[in-house]
Amino acid sequence: MTDLTAFPITQKWPAQHPDRLQLYSLPTPNGVKVSIMLEEIGLPYEPHLVSFDSQDQMSPAFLSLNPNNKIPAILDPDGPDGRPLPLFESGAILYYLAEKTGQLLPRDAAARYETLQWLMFQMGGVRTGDPARLGTGHAGRGRRRPCRRPRDRGQLDHLRAVGRRAVHGRHAHAPQSERRYVEVRLAQLPVLHLVSLLRLAYQPGRGRGECPR
Repeated sequence: MTDLTAFPITQKWPAQHPDRLQLYSLPTPNGVKVSIMLEEIGLPYEPHLVSFDSQDQMSPAFLSLNPNNKIPAILDPDGPDGRPLPLFESGAILYYLAEKTGQLLPRDAAARYETLQWLMFQMGGVRTGDPARLGTGHAGRGRRRPCRRPRDRGQLDHLRAVGRRAVHGRHAHAPQSERRYVEVRLAQLPVLHLVSLLRLAYQPGRGRGECPR
């Protein structure tokens, strides 16, 4: 059986199944990216709740895994060369899991880089702070918050426009027989999830001074 006791984080969150990937997270827009990925690829994992209410992310145990005190983070007992691998930053974790399992990341070089470009776009362009500011993230639960309407609406319109241009550019010149749904890939998991949150968060016709819950 794999021994993970050398990692301080396991003292605060003991591993009941040390042979499984250990996930330290919380169901926030950013926190669920890795759990969605793990469910998609079917990799066994053991989840551990990192509570913001009790400042778990600032505990020495969590900081030993991620000095940047952000979720999600993982500890894979079966990392490269069979050695445990601690890892943080959701984009890096998604990429690692895709390479580890050989899923959701195309083998063709061109398609691979195309997928990675959209993953990087999500990390830099579709910010997880947007759902939180709009009242759909962990920071906005249970209370209404002021909306910055022009900026919020502009961001949503921009994201929709990027999506439309990307789909049109990909399929505009393809034969009709080849115009089919794009296969689910690594980059689509976090992008679709966050854009869906943004879409639900902003609804025209709401009061000008409030965000929807």
